[in-house]
Amino acid sequence: MRASFRLGRVAGVPIGVNWSVLVIFVLIAWALSASLFPRSYPGHSAFAYWLAGLAAAVVFFLGLLAHEVAHAVIAKRNGIEVEDITLWLFGGVSKLKGEARDPGAELRIAGIGPLVSLLIGIFFGVIALLVSLATGRGLLVGALSWLAGINVLLAIFNVLPAAPLDGGRLLRAVVWRATGDRTKASVVAARAGWGLGIVLIAVGIWQFFRGAGVGGLWLALIGWFLIGAAGAEERQARMGSALRGVRVADVMTPQPQTASGEMTVADFVDHYLFAYRHSALPLTEDGHPVGLVTLDRVRGIPADRRESTTLGEVSCRAGELVLASPDEQLTELLPRLSQCADGRALVVSDQRLVGIVSPSDISRAVQRGSMREQMTGGRGS
Repeated sequence: MRASFRLGRVAGVPIGVNWSVLVIFVLIAWALSASLFPRSYPGHSAFAYWLAGLAAAVVFFLGLLAHEVAHAVIAKRNGIEVEDITLWLFGGVSKLKGEARDPGAELRIAGIGPLVSLLIGIFFGVIALLVSLATGRGLLVGALSWLAGINVLLAIFNVLPAAPLDGGRLLRAVVWRATGDRTKASVVAARAGWGLGIVLIAVGIWQFFRGAGVGGLWLALIGWFLIGAAGAEERQARMGSALRGVRVADVMTPQPQTASGEMTVADFVDHYLFAYRHSALPLTEDGHPVGLVTLDRVRGIPADRRESTTLGEVSCRAGELVLASPDEQLTELLPRLSQCADGRALVVSDQRLVGIVSPSDISRAVQRGSMREQMTGGRGS
């Protein structure tokens, strides 16, 4: 999930927000301001209801951010770098640059998020109780009570034992510790996520026809998301098992053809396009990688602009490149592959380009690894 804009850094981790957050923010604020609060706490002005609804929605998303920051902090303490945190339609995502080394680390990283949400819920519940004892039942107590309840519900939902929820990570840690097989544990958690998704879709459709309306459809949508995410996690787990022990140097294409960023798109089309068998071309200066241009990017330049457009202008820039070392484990590289580079990484040694890893290189490595596992009956670790 890519961020539409950045908010800054928290605990050294870049924080981003996807545009879909605005949709759910508006829906939450509207539901509270126009329905729940006026119905439950009548007698206030429309301004008061909207102020309470907007404030509650903002604090709710701050709670989601605290949930994800907690994951990031514990991950860093367990030796895993965190690329960024992105808030989106279904909550938040902490993008980790690696996996937990052991079940204990997995347990700590996964468990801290729901614990933080639970503590936030308890905090607002206590504040709501104190305010109600001092002033009686009112709009402020209602907003605080809603924040308490929604954070407790968030904690409970997240500990359901199904990937990609935090509870799925907890389940994976338990199965991993019991069996010693990381891949098997990941598959178990992913299939539990698939099952939960089916249940949520069924319940959502049932509620919709019972008159729940948007609430039922929303539940079904969450179930659909869980099924897709769980399937992706199972595929990733099996890929990781097949690639375990494989180095970047084992799969890369060594000494790839390169070009200068000053070359025009027209020159590239005339002299490189048909002679060069790969679909990506690293750009270098004195042997150092400074960019990466793909055929898809070149194809998007109109013919009348190719003479005046350089490869450097249409390439992934240096700051967007995915760089790897030859001795790095391929499983550590996979989470870092960016969309800009179309799944490619440039391999460098002493800051000089020595190879490139493409999706086809990874696909061949997965096929070889899967065949090796079938022949040896190997188990993940």
